[in-house]
Amino acid sequence: MSAGSSDAGGAYVSGAVVVSDDERLTQLGYRPQLTRVLGLFSNFSVAFTYLSPMVGIYSLFVLGLGMAGPAYLWLTLVPLIGMLFVALVFGELASHYPVAGALYNYGKFSVGAGYGWFVGWFYGIALLVTVASVDTGVVGYVTSLLHNWFGTNINPTSHLTILVVTLVLLAIQTTMNITGTAVMARVARFGVYVEMVGTFGIAIVLGINGFHHGLGYLFSAQGATHVKTNAYGFNFHGNWLTGAALIAVLAPVYIFYGFESAGDIAEETKEASRMIPRSMRLALIWGGVASLVLTGGLLLAIPTHTSIAQAVTGGIPLILAQLPGWLQDVLLLLIIYAFFSCGTSVQGAGSRLAFSYARDDALPASAWICKVSDRHRIPVNALLGGAFVTVLFVLLVFVSPKHNVQILWFTYPANTSALVSLVSFGVSGIYLSFLMTVIGSMIARARGWIPAGSFQLGRFGWLVSIIATAYLALMFINVVIPSGLTSPRAYFNIDWITLLVMVVIAIVGGLYFVIGRPDRKLGSHVHDELERSGAERIG
Repeated sequence: MSAGSSDAGGAYVSGAVVVSDDERLTQLGYRPQLTRVLGLFSNFSVAFTYLSPMVGIYSLFVLGLGMAGPAYLWLTLVPLIGMLFVALVFGELASHYPVAGALYNYGKFSVGAGYGWFVGWFYGIALLVTVASVDTGVVGYVTSLLHNWFGTNINPTSHLTILVVTLVLLAIQTTMNITGTAVMARVARFGVYVEMVGTFGIAIVLGINGFHHGLGYLFSAQGATHVKTNAYGFNFHGNWLTGAALIAVLAPVYIFYGFESAGDIAEETKEASRMIPRSMRLALIWGGVASLVLTGGLLLAIPTHTSIAQAVTGGIPLILAQLPGWLQDVLLLLIIYAFFSCGTSVQGAGSRLAFSYARDDALPASAWICKVSDRHRIPVNALLGGAFVTVLFVLLVFVSPKHNVQILWFTYPANTSALVSLVSFGVSGIYLSFLMTVIGSMIARARGWIPAGSFQLGRFGWLVSIIATAYLALMFINVVIPSGLTSPRAYFNIDWITLLVMVVIAIVGGLYFVIGRPDRKLGSHVHDELERSGAERIG
């Protein structure tokens, strides 16, 4: 049994017949419903703005710096390199299965209906959580800009403020996404330009204004490994690599994902089999370069004689305060747009996943969710449904106990909203779904799967998959392992809470799976048409 080859345009060649993207979709059991309007740059833009180095760095810079000192900069390379291996695996899957819904379909075709359903379940919840996390994360920047412009003093931690700002932002994002894939792409493309200015541009401006440290500063811990000089008072007993770095690496880990969304919009991308693997790799590479440049610029611009503890307390505003006031306002605008474009891209990716589930009749109200608008060829109801769930998640900000709550053997900390607890699942859910997808590809390969898309790993398939699996497994453990509320890891997860939220989500999904048995409805969508017909084994 031989695999079909691929032509230069990204389509398949089965025997003597050239197979286009839409014909390939038909082979997989689906009729084309969405419009292919995205080229390479647009597809890349959605993936890059979801990854969004600006959003990640402006949210997590002080945590990485406080945990491990300026040398935390180089920890960026760990998730960057690890995820590049993951992107290679995903690229091969995306090239062979250029179908909306990405990870859900990769798992479904690789292993089976039930396996794919759970991959998509964890991934889908994580996407909805990410939208809520990103949109609520912009509140502080919005209130700061309003203060600078109008002299207002709105409390960014107020639950009502968070709700109002988030609802306004979510309404704009949903409206933009509903008006068509081309509009979503324009938002994302402009977001790329904003990211470039907000990363490379700010680093250059800080350099022109004058760096206060030499390059050696970037390789120093500045006392972060000792309790007396650690910005958060943590004691790593003098161990940087096996202590401080093990925790600080989570700061860049929380940035380097989202590239897979290039596959979520596969059915709206031209030459998807060829373009999507490139978009995934480019989003990671440019995200890594931008992160290193911006983080390095911020570190070198920390004022002279400022301790790490003072830099962490003052945060990025302390560093940017050296710039003219008008430039700080421009930067605030850039940051707000970066959050906006990030949330828009995540929401768009999530709606395609829901659409993909629903057309397989794998969700409640599937007929409503998978409906595509006649005018814009967009899964409007999937967008509206996702926005509604996101609002429900945001409302959890009002659920915040005033005192510590003892739950079995662990403590739920006071003044920690249920939304924060749910957000702690975001990255762990992403890593779990990624890990399941890579393992699924290995299972398929062991069964004899022969990739036939435009992008193939060839003889390196097993090696790349094993490295990707090892990275994801080790980092997943580092993200979710309970280590106590006094542990430095608690800044990234909440002791047992992160793991508990994951278990609850698994139980809810499991109950629906047992009762609804969505896997039984996917029988016509778990094998390639060519495989069933016996013409060629390509899946």
